[in-house]
Amino acid sequence: MTRRLDIDRAKGLAIMLVVFGHIVARQDPAHVHWYLPLRRAVYAFHMPFFFYLSGMVSWLAGHVRAQPAEWPPLAAARARRLLLPFVLMGTLIVIGKLLAARFMVVDNPPTGMISGLVDLVWNPAHSPAFALWYLFVLFALSLLAPALLWAIRGRLVPLLLAFAALEFVPLPWTLYLAVIARYGLFYAAGICAGSLGDAWTGWIDRRRPPLLALFCTGFVLIAADGAAIPFAARLLTLGIVAMPALHALVRFPGLSSDRILATIGRYSLMIYLFNTSFIGLAKGVLLRLASWNGEHFLGFACALMAAGLLGPILLKRTLFRAIPVLDRMTR
Repeated sequence: MTRRLDIDRAKGLAIMLVVFGHIVARQDPAHVHWYLPLRRAVYAFHMPFFFYLSGMVSWLAGHVRAQPAEWPPLAAARARRLLLPFVLMGTLIVIGKLLAARFMVVDNPPTGMISGLVDLVWNPAHSPAFALWYLFVLFALSLLAPALLWAIRGRLVPLLLAFAALEFVPLPWTLYLAVIARYGLFYAAGICAGSLGDAWTGWIDRRRPPLLALFCTGFVLIAADGAAIPFAARLLTLGIVAMPALHALVRFPGLSSDRILATIGRYSLMIYLFNTSFIGLAKGVLLRLASWNGEHFLGFACALMAAGLLGPILLKRTLFRAIPVLDRMTR
């Protein structure tokens, strides 16, 4: 698969939004009125956009078109790529939170080692490392989609409709089933977009202004007065609008040569795995020095964004690249 720089830039934009959403975890700062509305709007589209990109990559890499004989090696490869980092990083977070809670404020600490690991997989609503959920859900979708597509003889429209139907099926949170059903539609949409190739990218490029105008309108409405709208409705509406709009945005000539977004995008897995750890450490130190309430929060937000983005990149460059197994796992 030839590396697509527009996908790298899109991943860079998406992971920056993920980090922005993680700078506040459980307890909101007091007397800060701008962050919560922005986070509410960001949460309505940033992960749908990520799954759209993942579905597109799955099509371009040929994973979703794998035949039954190819499923076992595909499952093994996906497990190494997604499940292994999920389990290892989840375990590290559980241990780290148990130790750090003795010395500083820790968001969502586990009650114990065993219970923390069980919640990580079986009871994600209480997971001490819920921020890693994307890896588990993507693993499940990357195996479910090829099997479903094979069963329906490679027809993409029924695939899209099947995942759309899951949006309305009440599933439990156990083993992330509810989350898999919630985001499968966006993964399938990315598969369909990838199958269209240049026809899709040409269409979004030609319609960039109205697509971005529609997205911005939805973003403002949800930020300004979206609290009363159910989360699932926000996700479905703005998530669908965001997929073509943000993809078109990163293909804009002014951004097509942007190295920052592309570089961040290439480190997106590393940032996803470690951003909450670096944010948590930075927050724990900063809260010992000053309050993050009121006018102090803007400085905190900038510092925590920098920690969440730059910390994982520096860790990758200084340590993980010197250890081949860790380097391969976090590419």
